[in-house]
Amino acid sequence: MSDALSCPVTGATGPLPEYPLPRAEQCPLAPAPVAQELRNEKPITKVRIWNGSTPWLVTRHADQRALLPDSRVSDDDLDPGFPYVNAHRAEIAPITPRLITNTDAPEHTRLRRTVNGPFVVKRIEKMREPVQKIVDELIDRMLAGPGQVDLLKAIALPVPSLVIAELLGVPYEDHDFFQRSSSLVLDGSAAPEEARKASGALAAYLDNLIKLKTADPDDDVLSEMAGRVQAGEMTHSEAVHMGVAMLIAGHETTATMISLGTLALLQHPDQLALLRETDDPKLIANAVDEVLRYLSIVQTGVRRVAKDDIEIGDVVIRKGDGIIFDLHAANWDPEVFPEAERLDITRPARIHQAFGYGPHQCLGQNLARLELQVVYGTLYRRIPTLRLDAAIEDLEFDHTGTTYGVHSLPVAW
Repeated sequence: MSDALSCPVTGATGPLPEYPLPRAEQCPLAPAPVAQELRNEKPITKVRIWNGSTPWLVTRHADQRALLPDSRVSDDDLDPGFPYVNAHRAEIAPITPRLITNTDAPEHTRLRRTVNGPFVVKRIEKMREPVQKIVDELIDRMLAGPGQVDLLKAIALPVPSLVIAELLGVPYEDHDFFQRSSSLVLDGSAAPEEARKASGALAAYLDNLIKLKTADPDDDVLSEMAGRVQAGEMTHSEAVHMGVAMLIAGHETTATMISLGTLALLQHPDQLALLRETDDPKLIANAVDEVLRYLSIVQTGVRRVAKDDIEIGDVVIRKGDGIIFDLHAANWDPEVFPEAERLDITRPARIHQAFGYGPHQCLGQNLARLELQVVYGTLYRRIPTLRLDAAIEDLEFDHTGTTYGVHSLPVAW
């Protein structure tokens, strides 16, 4: 394929779009307009990324559902055609341990089995009461204050940090360290050396913690992994780096969803009223999935590479071609979600792809859903007059990481 994009409507040609695609400043929570245009006109097409390579961009929900579970679509980031997010990811790929985030079956299956247990629905559901206690105590602290806070600091960051610390067996008093280090690892604008140091510091921290858990196990995930290392089911290095991955993913994305979800709901007062006034757990759970669909906070796309030729629609993705799945565009696909631009917490939204799809679907999705259900089902009910304490155009959005979010969310009541 040439480096020009042909428009099937007008026949005009132009340079390939650069990915990630720019968001509209006046509508920061919506998918990039170009992504939506491509989904409607050329749902599987080439784009250009930072290193000049031209992977395929897949924007339609049905095409993503067909390709993401396909065994010919690989998560192997050592393949020369893999479309890395940035230069730092390309540089560290050869020295990154093989984990569930960069392997395929059967290795992926083995590794996922070693950590899947703590994240199944039944075990996560047992955490509802402790999570509720955490959320209530944080809201009590808010209500005892002056009537205005940065919600990011007051609720959005503490909730998932406290929960993942308890689940993994990480001392919460170290949360400043792992939040700061995690942010650097995920920050696409950070200097590579700075990101490497942060990643190394997290690995050293987890290495020491797992050694302590080996000698003195407790009822937590790191102790379980330490036991699997002793049983020969995984290596110590795998346990360390799996712990790092869970620690990062376990608080960063949920914190973003708490703050951005609140912002989205405040921008849709009719939906916020429905959520605030209900005690129906099914509606609250549905609201969480609709907000996940609406926001789709992963902004760099799910990255894969073709291990064989794949014919889909009117294109053939060749062996070695990179593939990027734009989740936000798919989650606003009008063929699946009519009036997708409208936030509607009564809409059946569970088939969204905010957590990805297929064998690499997010390991922590059950935990994330539970945390969001507790926060969304409690915060707006206990503080019914909650309002944004700034104009939305004055909020500073953060687009430097894997997910997009806000640097702060001032609220008052």
